[in-house]
Amino acid sequence: MKKNNLLFLLIVFATFLSPMSAFADDPVILRFTTQNNENNLSSAMALRPWVEQVERVTKGKVKIQIFYGQTLAKGQDSWNAVKSGIADIGWCPQGYWPGLTPLTDIITLPGLPFSNAEQGSEMLWRLYSQYPAMQEEFKDVKVLLLHTSEPYLLITKGRQVRDLADIKGIKIRTFGRNLTTQVKSLGAVPVTIPMPDTYLALQKGTVDGMGVPWEAINGFRFYEVVDHYTEVPFGALFFSVSMNKNVWNKLDKETQDAIMSVSGQEGSKFWGKNFFDLAKNKAIENAAKAGKKIEVDKLSPEERKQWIDMSRPVWEEWINDNKEKGNTNAEEIMDSALKM
Repeated sequence: MKKNNLLFLLIVFATFLSPMSAFADDPVILRFTTQNNENNLSSAMALRPWVEQVERVTKGKVKIQIFYGQTLAKGQDSWNAVKSGIADIGWCPQGYWPGLTPLTDIITLPGLPFSNAEQGSEMLWRLYSQYPAMQEEFKDVKVLLLHTSEPYLLITKGRQVRDLADIKGIKIRTFGRNLTTQVKSLGAVPVTIPMPDTYLALQKGTVDGMGVPWEAINGFRFYEVVDHYTEVPFGALFFSVSMNKNVWNKLDKETQDAIMSVSGQEGSKFWGKNFFDLAKNKAIENAAKAGKKIEVDKLSPEERKQWIDMSRPVWEEWINDNKEKGNTNAEEIMDSALKM
């Protein structure tokens, strides 16, 4: 009896010495914040499939709890939420924080050589991996992946845009410095309106058009109020899926490697394609259900080159601004992007 009691005490003592041992099989629960709703196409096509990939490759060691629709943190607060530990992981729309990542913002410049979000996301991750100065801009978090939208489409109501003469003088809703500068350089009038107000603004004629990705055309049902769609050399937006650094550092290396196996470059491409590129077909399908037909015009090669040439001041402004901030390799990063 004494031996049994002694054995029991030794087991209890050992358990208290190693508190994790009693719960070694319990998964790590990570809180993921996103401003998008649960029924959003991007949640179904990109977020949840990626979460399933993470949980699978970590063999159940990691479980991700998704907080949709800004229930954990507002979209504009997602970066600080991840930094501070309010959230463990966050989908961060980097356009909310001008000046935070001036070098990485290169991907938002107009006329870069990619035509869809999968290509743009791969380009961005390769640049990020190549240049420590870009990595330094994210030093406060652990970047799991970076993804872009496709270059924005120009959608217009009433007025079809096929050349520079067509865009001159019309009111274009813009977001971000680079697109605003480009629209001015093309002779149009930039107008700043919050995204939730753009449907009504297009309907009432407060603006004549806007630059927008397919994901928003579908999500905001812009196909109900616009008449024309034109592929133009606008820029894109980019987003990070980032993790709290302290939480990342507490994970064992095997788990870290497993997470990065479905993140990094391949994860960036996956999010770009599934979040944005696949939304085009959905928008066309939903437009047809609403009795609207989407036909996309393209600029002629000569016209496209002219638009890009007129947008070069945006590139020069980006290079000069970065040089003023001490980022002396901005031109080198630009050259690398163009070669890609």
